[in-house]
Amino acid sequence: MSMIGTRVVRREDPELLTVGGYYVDDVAPADALHVTFVRSVMAHAVISGIDATEAQAMDGVVGVYTAADLALEAHPPSMPMLNQSMTRSILAADRVRYVGEPLAAVVSTTREIGVDAAELVVVDYEPLEVVVSMREAMEDKTLLFPDVGSNTCFAVPASAESDIFSDVEVRVDLTFNNPRLTAAPIEPRAAAARWDSAAAQDGTESLRLTQWSCTQFPHTTRDSLAADLGVEPTDIRVITPDVGGGFGAKGGRYPEDVLVAMLAKETGRAVRWTETRSENMVGMDHGRAVEFEASMGGTRDGRITAYHLHMIQDSGAYPRIGAVLPFLTRIMTSGVYDIANVDFSAVSVVTNTAPVGAYRGAGRPEATAALERMVDLFAAEIGMDPAEVRRKNFIAPEAFPYKTSTGADMDNGEYAKALDAAIEAADYPQLRVEQDRRRNDPSAPLLGLGWSTYVEITNPMGNGEFGSVEVRPDGSALVLTGSSAHGQGHHTAFAQLTHEVTGIPMDRIEIRHGDTDEVKRGGGTGGSRSLQTGGSAIWQASEQVVTMAKDAAAELLEANPADIVLNTDTGDFSVAGTPTITTGWAEVAQHIAANPLPAPTTQAGAEVELGPSAESDEDQHVGPIDGRLMAEVDFTPTAATFPFGAHLSVVEVDRDTGKVTPLNHVCCDDAGVIVNPMIVDGQVHGGVASGIAHALLEEFAYDTEGNPQTANFMDYGLASAAELPEFTRIPLETPTPRNPLGAKGIGESGTIGATPAVQNAVIDALAHLGVRHIDMPTTSQRVWRTIAEASASG
Repeated sequence: MSMIGTRVVRREDPELLTVGGYYVDDVAPADALHVTFVRSVMAHAVISGIDATEAQAMDGVVGVYTAADLALEAHPPSMPMLNQSMTRSILAADRVRYVGEPLAAVVSTTREIGVDAAELVVVDYEPLEVVVSMREAMEDKTLLFPDVGSNTCFAVPASAESDIFSDVEVRVDLTFNNPRLTAAPIEPRAAAARWDSAAAQDGTESLRLTQWSCTQFPHTTRDSLAADLGVEPTDIRVITPDVGGGFGAKGGRYPEDVLVAMLAKETGRAVRWTETRSENMVGMDHGRAVEFEASMGGTRDGRITAYHLHMIQDSGAYPRIGAVLPFLTRIMTSGVYDIANVDFSAVSVVTNTAPVGAYRGAGRPEATAALERMVDLFAAEIGMDPAEVRRKNFIAPEAFPYKTSTGADMDNGEYAKALDAAIEAADYPQLRVEQDRRRNDPSAPLLGLGWSTYVEITNPMGNGEFGSVEVRPDGSALVLTGSSAHGQGHHTAFAQLTHEVTGIPMDRIEIRHGDTDEVKRGGGTGGSRSLQTGGSAIWQASEQVVTMAKDAAAELLEANPADIVLNTDTGDFSVAGTPTITTGWAEVAQHIAANPLPAPTTQAGAEVELGPSAESDEDQHVGPIDGRLMAEVDFTPTAATFPFGAHLSVVEVDRDTGKVTPLNHVCCDDAGVIVNPMIVDGQVHGGVASGIAHALLEEFAYDTEGNPQTANFMDYGLASAAELPEFTRIPLETPTPRNPLGAKGIGESGTIGATPAVQNAVIDALAHLGVRHIDMPTTSQRVWRTIAEASASG
C-alpha cells in the first residue's frame, strides 16, 4: 500500500510528549562552566568604563570577560550588500546600540552564581540620543554609526521610469504598518562548547571544538564558527539535538554562540549557556518591523492595472538578514494577480532596537500583507465584493509557467479553484446575509469577513540538500539528511518516502540528522524547503539503493537484474513471473557486505528517474560504498516552488468593547503533492495560529527611549488555544514539475495567508461605519477607539 498521501501519526511525538525531548540544556557536559551575559540597560550610549572587580572576587566566578579582555575586533555585516561600515564586535566595546546588547560575560561554576555576579558588574554609560522610529532614523539626525553619516544600510530603488498611475480610473493610497514581532520559541537560545585534543594528519596534536547548538542550520553554524574562530570547518563538530522551535530566528549567527566557543578555549573547560525568557525577548532577532506606503489603481469594473509598494524596513541596531528581506518582498510584490504595471522600492535603516532577522516567511508575508490590504481598500473604493475583485485579477492557470516583472518565476497556480473551495466551504453568500442582519440589530455583535489570496516562494534561493540511505545487514535502514528537524515531522515524512521506494517497514527506518561529523554536508531547514529538497534527495538515494539491491538479488536468485522486481508491500525481491521464490533486504545487504565492490567515484549528473517533467542537478555516489548497501545524493532543484492558497477569516466584534473574537478560519492551501496530510494539517494550523496572533495581538514595543515594553509573556500578546477559532482546512494538490516528489513548501503558508485575512475581517466588520483601515495589531483598544471615532464623525 502506498504511503504517499497517508495520514501517518508522527513517530517523533511519543518521546516529545513523554520524555520531553533532549535539548542543548539537557545534553551539555555536566561539568561545564556556566556563562552569564551582562547586557546593556541603555538603548544608546558610550561605554566609558566596565568595572568587574567585585564580580571577579566572588566565590565560584572563574572570570569576567569584556571585548578588551578577549581582544575582540569589530567586523562588517556578513552579507556584502549591506553597508559594510556598520561594524559590530560580538561584545560591545565602545558603544551600545540597543537594550539587551551583550557587553561582558561572566563564567562561573553555577548558573546562580553567574546571575549574582553579573549584577555586580558596574558599567559607566554616557547616554546618547535615541532613535526608535524608522522615519526618524531616515532623517539621519541621530546616527548609530556617526562615521558612516547615515542610518541607511540597504536600499532597493524604484524601477518604473514613468507614472504607472497616469491612466487609472480609480486610485487608493495608504500608509500602514506591519508590527515588530518576536519569534518566542518554546526553547530559548542555548549553546555549549568543549575543546578536545585531536590528532592532526601530520601526527601532531591540535584542538578540536565540539559545539552543541540549537540551530536550524548545523553545517552553516559550523562554517560560521570556523570563520569567527580562525580555524578550519573540519576542526569543529556541531551537534544539534532536539530544537524547540526555530521559525527563522534560530537561523543566523549570534554573538553568544561564538563567545561560548571562545570562552571554552579561554578557560580550558567546557562551558554552557542557556538564556532566560527575558533575554530571549530582547536578544533574539525580531521579525517584520515594517512600514508601507502603497498605491493601487485600476478601472471601476474591478481590473487592477497599477500597484506601487514602498517598504521601510527597520533593521534594528545592526544590519542582519532582516535588512535585506525587502529583496524577497520585491519578488512577490504582485502576488497572485496579473497587474500590468508594478513597481517596488525599499529602504532599510538601523534603529536603537534589537536586530531584525528572518521570521516565519521572511519577506513573503510582508508582500502578501501589503498587497491583500490594498486589494480590499481598492474593492471598497469601487463598491465591489473583495472576493470578486480577486477573481477578476487572478493569473490564469494556462498562463503558467509565469514570470513577473519583479522576478518571480512561478511553476503553476489554480488560484480561482482555491478561492471557490473556500467560498463553498464557508457558505460565503450566507455569511454576507448574516453580516447584514447583525448590522441592523444593535444588540448583536458585528460580523467581519476577510479574504487573503496569496502565493509565496519556497526555497527561494534554490538551495540543494544532502541525503543518504543505507540498508544494514539486518534489513533495517539508516537515513541521513542535511535537513534539520525542529517540529516539522521530518522523522515521519522521510521514513514514509524511504518505505515507499524500498518497502522496508517504517519502524525499521531510522532518520538521523544534526551532527556535522556524521552527516557530511547539509543545507539545514528554512524557507519551507525540507521536503522538496531533503525529501527529494532521500527519494533518489532510495531509488539508487533499490537499483543496487536488484543487482545483488539477481546474483542470489541466479537471474538477470532486469528481471528482478521488488514488492514494496513486503520488501521482498523476486524474479518476474516467480513471486514465490524471494530474497529480502537483509540477505541482499549481507551479500554485498560479503562481496564488496571497489569504492565508487562520485559522479555529477548521474541519470536518475525524476518523473515525467522534473529536472535537477545532483552529485551522487553510484554503487555500493565500502561493502555497504548505501547511496548518497545531493539534490539541487532547477528553481523555487510557489505554493498558494485562499484564506477566509470570520470574526466577531463587540460593539461596546472592541473585542475581536475569531469564529472560523477557512483555508485552502496548495503545497503540491502531500506526503502526509496529518503533518500538513499541523503545519497549516500552527501557521494560521501565528498569523491570527500577528493580526490581533502581537507587537514588540519600545518607548521613545528604546526601553522594551513587552519583554516577557505577561506583556507580550501571545495567543493560546483559548483565543483561536476552529480551522477549516481544504486540501488542494497542484504538483510542481521542479522536483521528483511534486512537492512544494507548507511551513510558512498558514502564516502568510492568515494575517491579512484577519486584519481585513476586522476592518470589514466596521466598514458600514465608514472605516477603511485599522493598523495591526487590531487590539480591543484600537478597535474600540476606531468605533468611537467613526460613530462620533458619523
